This record gives sequence, structure tokens and C-alpha cells, in this order.
Amino acid sequence: MTDTLSGLLWSRIEHIYQGVLAHPFVTGLTDGTLPPESFRHYIVQDAHYLRGYARALAVCAAKAPGEQDTVMFAEHAAGAVAAEQQMHAELMAELGSSPVDAAAEPVAPTTRAYLSYLLATVYGGSFAEGLGAVLPCYWIYARVGEELLTRSSPNKVYARWIAMYGGEEFKAVVDSVLALTDRLGGELSTAELDRMSEHFVTTSRYEWMFWDAGYRRETWPI
Repeated sequence: MTDTLSGLLWSRIEHIYQGVLAHPFVTGLTDGTLPPESFRHYIVQDAHYLRGYARALAVCAAKAPGEQDTVMFAEHAAGAVAAEQQMHAELMAELGSSPVDAAAEPVAPTTRAYLSYLLATVYGGSFAEGLGAVLPCYWIYARVGEELLTRSSPNKVYARWIAMYGGEEFKAVVDSVLALTDRLGGELSTAELDRMSEHFVTTSRYEWMFWDAGYRRETWPI
């Protein structure tokens, strides 16, 4: 697997992915023990995050090497906004709240830090660096969704979340980005590959931290 760029990148975060699967937020989705308050906190922060992530994808679209790559990232940016508007509205309604309430809540520390790093990288770095930074949000979610889909959840709200990220439609989106990643692999210098890998590992760590922050219902300490 490591003879491809995607394989090399994944080999560097396998331990992070295993940490995600073992986290009580993720295990709590499938056994139904995750406190609803933690899931609501996560959904609120995810809505904040996806608005920023859509902007990051739009920058990737602008820097993409080919026309089809530009189209792909532009479509994904629009899809992130649509998901934030539709999916979160449905989930918030089932949690007894609304997108208006969610938008009024503060952006939590981990969300702010993750987005700041993500946007700084896509704006200030090369296309490959930006790709490395946005890739974990695609890929780790797809792998987590695929893993959890076999178990689903006794909680219908959690089961819906699992079904979305574990479904074939989302997998196809991620596969298209991985195909671009591998196509790009042979064109990168060692230095650029190292920078891309560093960003990929860093935002993978932020993915674990994002679930952990949701579980803890993280707020600003002062």
C-alpha cells in the first residue's frame, strides 16, 4: 500500500486512526452510550467547522492543477455547505434545537485552532500542502463511517450520522480525492512531500482532538 502517496500518508497516521476508533465518543456512537449533550456539542462545532472547511476547499479549487480538479473541489465546497445546512438542521431538530441556535454558540478552542491551521495552510502553502491539510477530514470520516456501519447504533440519530459517512456516496467523493493524491505523488519533490505529510499528520491529530473536544463539551476556560 505504501508504494502510492495515499498509502505512504496513511501509514503515518494509522496509530491516530486507531486512537479515533478507540475514543469513547466514537465507541459511544455505536453502543448508544454517548451522552446526547456531547453529540449536540459536536454537531454545533461541526457546523462551524464545515463553513470554514468549505472555504478551504474553495482555495484548493483555485490552486488545483487541472480543470477537472478545480471542478471537483468546487463541487465539494458547495457540498460541504449543503451538508451543513441540511444534515445539521435535521440533526439539530432531533436534538431539540435549531441551526439558528447552533450558529449563535461560540466557536470552541479546538474548532478555532483546527480551522486557523487549515486555512493558513491552504492560503499560504502549495496545492499539495493544502491537499495534505484537507485530506484527513475526507478520509478519516470515510474510514470511521465504513467501520461503524457494520455495527450501526441503537440510537436513531447516531445511526443516521453513521449511515451518511459510511455510505457509498461519501466513499465515492473520498475515492476521487485519493485518486488525485496518488496522481500528484510522482510530481512532488522530497521537500514538498515532507511538507504535505506534516500537514496531513497535523490535521489528522486535529480530527482526534475534534471528537475529544465534543466528548468533553469543550468551552473556553476564561
